[in-house]
Amino acid sequence: MSASTFEFGGVSVAPGQRTIVEMPAAQLYTQTQLNIPVHVVHGRQAGPVLLVCAAIHGDELNGVEIIRRVLRLAALKRMRGTLIAVPVVNVFGFIHKSRYLPDRRDLNRCFPGSETGSLGARMAWLFKTQIMDRATHAVDLHTGAIYRSNLPQIRANLASPDTAAMAEAFGVPVVLNSVLRDGTLREVAEAQDIPVITYEAGEALRFEEASIRAGVRGVTNVMRHLGMLTERRTSPVPVKPAVSSSSTWVRAEVDGVFRTLVGLGDRVRKDQVLGRISSPFTADEVDILSPCAGILVGRNNLPLVNEGEALFHIARFDEVKQVAQQLEAFNNNLLDEVPAADHDAPIAP
Repeated sequence: MSASTFEFGGVSVAPGQRTIVEMPAAQLYTQTQLNIPVHVVHGRQAGPVLLVCAAIHGDELNGVEIIRRVLRLAALKRMRGTLIAVPVVNVFGFIHKSRYLPDRRDLNRCFPGSETGSLGARMAWLFKTQIMDRATHAVDLHTGAIYRSNLPQIRANLASPDTAAMAEAFGVPVVLNSVLRDGTLREVAEAQDIPVITYEAGEALRFEEASIRAGVRGVTNVMRHLGMLTERRTSPVPVKPAVSSSSTWVRAEVDGVFRTLVGLGDRVRKDQVLGRISSPFTADEVDILSPCAGILVGRNNLPLVNEGEALFHIARFDEVKQVAQQLEAFNNNLLDEVPAADHDAPIAP
């Protein structure tokens, strides 16, 4: 069925066309207008409306590059439905290389927001009412916090069949069945029956090539799953993700200098030494032991730690050995893969 004109932000986008809509967000102290640029790619044929957004936390940059590469894909010329891509949601944090808004609020704890609340509430309200409410499905791109890396993983509410299907289609080996937190985009989207998954990979303020490639592949996999893109003639064997319904953080028992002995994606055993914390002035050191068997899905990268600080994030699985093997094969495949998006010609606006 042929698509009709897509109305967005006061702009009419004809079938087969694309545009950038500047969504007014706020003003700087200098009265300079600050906008959220939104890419709208509208297919010739009717279909789902997929929202892909990044940098709700302004220092989480991998998603910005993932969206840039997705927008360069020549396959979008033959796309069904509509892609709404927002490379930077938190433009304030992005400018200042910060996770937060100027008032130190976390934008991803401000949803659904309000028209008359704090800056965070107003920006969340704008994003929800003007952007998210137009979508039928959503992919939210994140990284770990500053000094903390996440293994490429999907976090989703698997109680929703449509969300679970998207999580599996994305195609990374690890899926965390994650509860919906108050004030998050995921919570509000699910409440409106918009299936949404969160992709977590890498560290804030860093580009990580493997995480970016996995993200580009994952977004296009979701688009194929939704029928927006046609299946490739020679598709790789799909990854059957392992689902973890529980995980635990291992925290520092003392202050000091932290040295890690394990890497992201490593299989760990109960009571295995994961790292050590030593004094910078004496020979004293404390072993950090794993409280359970599992896969390391998150890790602190800063050598200087305080007591109680999160150091390792371990996800539990029924078949830990099998998950570790899947991760090794997945990572090797990513390293060998040519980033196709950089070789595709960009589509003219």
